[in-house]
Amino acid sequence: MCLAIPSKIVKIDNGMGTIDVDGVQRTASLLLVEDATVGDYVIVHAGFALHKIDEADAMESLRILKEAAAFAEKKENEQ
Repeated sequence: MCLAIPSKIVKIDNGMGTIDVDGVQRTASLLLVEDATVGDYVIVHAGFALHKIDEADAMESLRILKEAAAFAEKKENEQ
């Protein structure tokens, strides 16, 4: 299963972006996203930003991912 994570661009250098998800920063290629700027939210998969997403949608997606992780952890602890 593949999972694309909404991430905020905090720095751009030569087509590469430093992206942030809940304080965890990584580097991702921005070559597939036209007009990416610092502060934009992008969907990132396998080290590539695939497209921009608005902040409200990014926050909702992250909330759902956190809920799913908490649910999975709870189920695992019940076993």
